[in-house]
Amino acid sequence: MNPRQPKEEHPVPHEPHSLDAAAVRTWSSLALTALGRAREDIDAINVYPVADADTGTNLYLTAQSAARALEEAFGNAGDVSEGTADGAQDPAPDADRSPDPADDPAGSLAVAVRAYAHGALIGARGNSGTILAQLLRGVADVLGGEPRASASGALLAGALTRAAESAYRAVAHPVEGTMLTVAATAARAAEAAAEAAASSCDVARAAYDGARAALAETPGQLAALGRAGVVDAGGCGVVAVLGALWQALSGQEADPEPARGPAVTTARQPCAEEPDGPGYEVIYLLDAPDAAVDVLRATLDGLGDSLVIVGGDGLWNVHVHVEDPGAAVEAGVVAGRPHRIRITHFGDERRRARGPRAQRAVVAVVQGEGLAVLCEEAGATTVRRLPGEPPAAAEIAAAVRRAHAREVILLPGGAEQRAAAATAAEQARADGVRVAVIPTRSAVQGLAALAVHDPDTGFDEDVVAMTAAAGATRHGELAIAERQSFTSAGICQAGDVLGLIDGDVAVIGSALAETAEAVLERMLGSGGELVTLVLGPEVPDALAARLEAYVQHGHLAVDTLTYRGGRYSAPLLIGVE
Repeated sequence: MNPRQPKEEHPVPHEPHSLDAAAVRTWSSLALTALGRAREDIDAINVYPVADADTGTNLYLTAQSAARALEEAFGNAGDVSEGTADGAQDPAPDADRSPDPADDPAGSLAVAVRAYAHGALIGARGNSGTILAQLLRGVADVLGGEPRASASGALLAGALTRAAESAYRAVAHPVEGTMLTVAATAARAAEAAAEAAASSCDVARAAYDGARAALAETPGQLAALGRAGVVDAGGCGVVAVLGALWQALSGQEADPEPARGPAVTTARQPCAEEPDGPGYEVIYLLDAPDAAVDVLRATLDGLGDSLVIVGGDGLWNVHVHVEDPGAAVEAGVVAGRPHRIRITHFGDERRRARGPRAQRAVVAVVQGEGLAVLCEEAGATTVRRLPGEPPAAAEIAAAVRRAHAREVILLPGGAEQRAAAATAAEQARADGVRVAVIPTRSAVQGLAALAVHDPDTGFDEDVVAMTAAAGATRHGELAIAERQSFTSAGICQAGDVLGLIDGDVAVIGSALAETAEAVLERMLGSGGELVTLVLGPEVPDALAARLEAYVQHGHLAVDTLTYRGGRYSAPLLIGVE
């Protein structure tokens, strides 16, 4: 299978021209395929609002999350994947809010569109993905308003109109010549077709044609696009999604290259054209009431730009570009409960996009903000993993592209990330990048590998040295048991401290310090020269001092290094080299 193309299997609608639940599932699958095919082209023409070459990837990841939630709602989540490597990118904490089709078989269309919109909301990436999520929510607000088996052309036109209107309201300062304009023009074309009593298929075709025509006009509406000689990247995504909708209803093939507008075909180094803006992108989900979100919108608008807040019914997706990411997160804390917080620094991406390719780079998947900073200070490009959320292959592949190097060494950081890393490596190889995946099973193995990384040696020599360093590092971890369970060390109870060595539970204790000492003693029993301790955010410094003294007392020749893992890291990671 070509790694650039998502799997194209999808359910067939019961009736070719009926907009029912099966057609929505087909639409979802075709949209994901279309965005996957166009991803690189869309990334290449991304100049607004930030020239960071990721609009295509963000749209694809958003559509992937939407498709996964839709299939989960119909009990078939395994159909949405990227080869065999796509881990669960958008996990359980919010998935239980998706509707269940078993609750209302007669209203399965409503179930489908609500699940589709919900998945996009919880998995939206970047400015474009967040707007796409709101467009899908607008569609769901109309088509999911009451139980029905299928939707008419007039209802579809109304849904597309609601989608465009809600997207404009979600953006703090709407700009014409963007995907908003493309969506609004498509909606007007759909309404015109509906006035002629057109079918849902004909309305979808009118919207698709209207979107394509609007896309061709975007360089004349937005100066940044005109200077770069490209159409709007986000608008390309709207065209791809509407083309997939028409294809689902008609059974005919849509234009396979939506990113190629008739007016412009090639970007003229767009990243070099645009001035720097705020340094950080902040995205998070937010549990908050409507009134609190209104206050949040005003606060964030004063902190930065590219502000988009989408969602409703107590769950929101917040996106903003700022210079002070901490202030943006704190504003969310005041409004409600922010979670799944993602902070991206634009500076490195802009410099890489403008400069020549480096010879070699390291990409590391890490859990914990402090660990990510450590890896970045060592020169690595990081993929920040949240607890229970293994990154998708497309997310790792995007990090490989950000690294902007001819040779890349991938550190997956855990067994559950290896398959996704392998798929990302295949994608990069298809782009002409030489890639090696070192099978690190823990963050401490990744740190050991980074410590011996030498970009001035040959690629194979560097990979061998890093692999040897990782393999020579035994890894331990402390975790808190969430429930009673059988382990390799016996039965644990909820709240027990579990000491893991090389992935297996070796010690069950009641306190962090005593359990950590027991784990260290076992790990050092077979020898060692260096102990690495990575402390979680709530572990006191006194524990590190106690463990350092414990090692020095019993193993005089062993050195100890201590780091802070930061937010989202495990209570304690231990490495013995």
